[in-house]
Amino acid sequence: MRLLAAALLLLGGAVAVSATPPPPPVHDWKITGSEYPQVLSEYGFFVSAAGQIPVPTVTPYRLNTPLWSDGAEKLRFVYIPVGQQAKAQGDGLLDLPVGAALIKTFKLGGKLIETRVLLHRAEGWVALPYVWDAGQHEARLTLGGKRIALAGPDGKPLSYAVPNKNQCKECHGVSGAVTPIGPKAYNLAPAWLAALQKAGKLDRVPTVAKRIPLWEHRTHADAALAARGYLDVNCAHCHNPNGAASNSGLYLGWLESDPIKLGIGKRPVAAGRGSGNLEFDVVPGDPAHSILYYRMASLEGGIAMPELGRAALDPDGMAAVQKWIGEMRR
Repeated sequence: MRLLAAALLLLGGAVAVSATPPPPPVHDWKITGSEYPQVLSEYGFFVSAAGQIPVPTVTPYRLNTPLWSDGAEKLRFVYIPVGQQAKAQGDGLLDLPVGAALIKTFKLGGKLIETRVLLHRAEGWVALPYVWDAGQHEARLTLGGKRIALAGPDGKPLSYAVPNKNQCKECHGVSGAVTPIGPKAYNLAPAWLAALQKAGKLDRVPTVAKRIPLWEHRTHADAALAARGYLDVNCAHCHNPNGAASNSGLYLGWLESDPIKLGIGKRPVAAGRGSGNLEFDVVPGDPAHSILYYRMASLEGGIAMPELGRAALDPDGMAAVQKWIGEMRR
């Protein structure tokens, strides 16, 4: 190599020597193919998977208000294939092209627990869960789900649930098809959207009339906005006209404006033990007599809401909803 470089210099040529090779590209065929990769590293999403350092074509992002999952920290990434763009759809969910992927890693107590991927294939979206090994070297496909004994955010023992492949549909299912539920324009920072557009990965920066506030600013934000943002992220994937809880008539999406559909003064469709013998989903000024708050404050099967994705109470979320209901005028 040295002799070749010297010869080229004598001939008036120039030699560019790269100190470090460029990172390998994401393996697109693993995303769009028909098989399920057995380990996370097969996709090529990360330069360092253990450090959660993505390759340059994988973009980190955050939600203004995230989903509560037993207090786990979540690291989110989106991959949009080179030469492709996501499309803005008003202030709602970004339309990601075939070949795109959403990657979400869960950490508790400083350790990687699981990484969930959503892969956009020609036939639709596929949701796959990967569980990290004890040495934090690799995450392996776990289609059947898993229970993991951990310490929760309060230090108490926690039976953490990794969903099985079919359970993913219970939150990500819309009219029977798996779909992303997180990256909605109204729950993303305008600066991040602008940067994605500038990088050529988004067709335009969407106009957002009303954005969910940052969760860490909830105590200073309007109580209704903080609570409504929390309910949108944690509940509206089921509680919407096309979701698993569509027959409840309780629709908790950010863009919902009908007070009755938001539960205010609304009687439950099916009264049972889940209602706690209470009469209305939301009683203005009275969270203690509101079914919505009662179910959030329970971990008992058949009562607790949300039903999946938590084995511990969320005191901050409960406080936000309690404040919203408490400040409502009767």
